[in-house]
Amino acid sequence: MKILPAVLASAVPERRTQVNLMLLRRLLTLLAALVVIYSITFHFLMAHEGQLHSWFTGVYWTIVAMSTLGFGDVTFQSDLGRAFSVVVVLSGMVFMLILLPFTFIQFFYAPWLEARNAARAPRSLPPDTSRHVLLTGWGPIEQVLARRLRQFGTKFVVLVPDVKRALDLHDDDVPVMVGDLDDPEAYRRARVDQAALVVATGADTTNTNIAATVRECTDRVPIVATASTAASVDILELAGCTQVLRLGQLLGRFMARRVFGRDGRTHVIGDVDGLLIAEAAAVNTRLVGKTLREARLREQHNVNIGGMWERGRFQLGDPDAVITTHTVLLLAGTRSQLDDYDADFGLEDLTPTYVVIIGGGRVGRAAAAALSERGIEHAIVEKVPGRARGTSRVVLGDAADLDVLKDAGIEQASSVIVTTHEDDVNVYLTLYCRRLRPDMLILSRSTLERNTSTLHRVGADFVLSYPSMGAHVIYNMLRESRLLFLAEGLDVFTAPMPASLAGQTLVEANLRALTGCNVLGVRRSDGAMINANANLPLPERGQLILIGDSDAEQRFLDQYRTSA
Repeated sequence: MKILPAVLASAVPERRTQVNLMLLRRLLTLLAALVVIYSITFHFLMAHEGQLHSWFTGVYWTIVAMSTLGFGDVTFQSDLGRAFSVVVVLSGMVFMLILLPFTFIQFFYAPWLEARNAARAPRSLPPDTSRHVLLTGWGPIEQVLARRLRQFGTKFVVLVPDVKRALDLHDDDVPVMVGDLDDPEAYRRARVDQAALVVATGADTTNTNIAATVRECTDRVPIVATASTAASVDILELAGCTQVLRLGQLLGRFMARRVFGRDGRTHVIGDVDGLLIAEAAAVNTRLVGKTLREARLREQHNVNIGGMWERGRFQLGDPDAVITTHTVLLLAGTRSQLDDYDADFGLEDLTPTYVVIIGGGRVGRAAAAALSERGIEHAIVEKVPGRARGTSRVVLGDAADLDVLKDAGIEQASSVIVTTHEDDVNVYLTLYCRRLRPDMLILSRSTLERNTSTLHRVGADFVLSYPSMGAHVIYNMLRESRLLFLAEGLDVFTAPMPASLAGQTLVEANLRALTGCNVLGVRRSDGAMINANANLPLPERGQLILIGDSDAEQRFLDQYRTSA
């Protein structure tokens, strides 16, 4: 009995253990007293019946009766003795079959099991832990970021205040550590001074507390935090944040950047180490009806075709792919090469660019501001009066109402941007707008990554998600890379030249078939940018600039064991 309390005491907190052990001692004392009383009574009743037994037999009979084993080797013959047996059996059932098991399970086994489970979620990291990313939450942004960190072999851990939540994440194979977000000691145990980055994506006030607490432990580690309002940016920076992201602003401006006219001209959407990434609509140009091979864009204009969008579906530049009126080409080249393309295929804009923005929240207002900077006329549809104040034109009403959309100019719009924060609403409005205008460019926001495919299926040409945008920006900050986010699940990324590819041509390397990635350009070790000519040997050192989805990117990394 002395061993059991010691084991239990080591499994549960000390104060709780003392209370539980005191309760157990009281029950065991009462049980022992009953055994003594019943054994004495047993001797008197047996003597009354003329039976003589030893004292040990009395204890033996009492325990056998109370445990309801009932061997029957020692029995009473009188009604009084049998009545006494009933009392002993009933009291034994209460104590040995109900009270003691319940007490043990409730106050000892359950806490021990809880303590054992809690041990699976550590409260500190090993002293040699370094260059890890410390996540202070596990929301949609962190989940997307974690996939990319795993893809490139970067260690990370999620700091979780609640043990149960930590165990749930642990069971999902997520590295976790238990600790309060406002406790400096928790960050010290998380080896924050040796971390590569701290990420805070909660409420602005929570992020401020996290940054200030981390700064108590280290001045070196970078901290990136999200902010929902402009006023919070300065406060978060004062608290110690290295970079503050207003993701609503970023997403809105990025969506506005994807709006382009139908004049056939290139529209630059990104710059990777001097290589411009641009999109160009094929509608109204002489490219419609030709295959990519027949278009001969590489030969005539020295631009690389990274792929083509077709009603929200992206495909790599298959030479036999046919260009249609719905095709948007993804091109890569220098400014002069893109200008050469524009001189050949650019047209006078047949339809003035006009955009309808559905939703006057942070994303919608940011998109409107970006369009105003480019001189593109637009209107915002918003149900809440005053929410989208300060923009050029606001139409109050429900976007599901046809009259409201007509008032906003849906019939003459070249594009519509759906920006509400509810994916169900975005799916509904995307489908509605596609039925109203089959020829219109539709950009939709996705709050959850899993709804991306649904939005594409109901008619969105481009889908951009809040989590992917946030994860992309944070990852770029961590790796100081030139990763370019094009759309949900599609990136332009850089990778060191694999030794096995040096000296081979792109035709011989056959990267598209092996990995699903397309090479857009090559940066030599001397810094010079060269186009990805399929018939020229690749340099021994330098960087490849590639395009592909996350699966293709992973296949490339697995195939050549390199890092971007």
